[in-house]
Amino acid sequence: MKRKGIIIGGGLAAIVLVAFYYFYWGSTVPNGQQPLVRLTGSNISSLKDAFNGSANSVRLVVMLSPT
Repeated sequence: MKRKGIIIGGGLAAIVLVAFYYFYWGSTVPNGQQPLVRLTGSNISSLKDAFNGSANSVRLVVMLSPT
């Protein structure tokens, strides 16, 4: 029984580590693309300026929520 608990605990720890890596360390972008940013109340104006500044090109904003 103790061995089974160790295996389950190790598996859960591995899942947590993989999820942490995916959500916090895996934020890479292709060469030439601007880095990813998290939108907050303090930096939303830069998004508005960039969006409105490119009125002659196709623009698309996609917002995803994990909830």
